[in-house]
Amino acid sequence: MAKDKKKDRDHGKAAKARAERGTEDTGAGHRAATAHGRATQVDMSLPGTRPELMDLHAAARARRNAAALDSPAFRAAVMDLERIEIRIAAIDRAADPPLG
Repeated sequence: MAKDKKKDRDHGKAAKARAERGTEDTGAGHRAATAHGRATQVDMSLPGTRPELMDLHAAARARRNAAALDSPAFRAAVMDLERIEIRIAAIDRAADPPLG
């Protein structure tokens, strides 16, 4: 049987690059949440409760679904969804015990 060379690779350079970018492994092969090497930013101006955020999320989904594909309204709704989902995730992680 052929030797599995992938297991013999040196991952030192990759680990160093991740550490420099701030995307260090958090265990079990998972990395901290980042978008293209940048840490995500939580929009604290959004409501602080999950039910309020879910209402905003439903409204943003409706706007996205009603807009023409790749229109400015579509892109704005998608960006709103992103901000809302990041805020929901932050609230879930802060719960005791964490929800996500």
